[in-house]
Amino acid sequence: MNLVKLTAKAIVSNSDMIKSYKSCRAKAGTFGRIFILKNNKPDAVLYSIAEYERISEFIERLDEIESIDNEDIDEVLPKAGK
Repeated sequence: MNLVKLTAKAIVSNSDMIKSYKSCRAKAGTFGRIFILKNNKPDAVLYSIAEYERISEFIERLDEIESIDNEDIDEVLPKAGK
């Protein structure tokens, strides 16, 4: 399971995002996501495409789980390593 590791390197200010989008995008690629602060408060998150696709697949699996019985959950969940 990938847990979110919040590191100061993955946090940028809104003004940094505006001034240097390219380097912020590179950081998102490195960390999977960056957190954008506005006035020192959480404002947005920028995901790399790889992380977005991983999360989207997980959400689709959750949607499938909602429509099945508890006994069938193991069949829907991705196996370790995927």
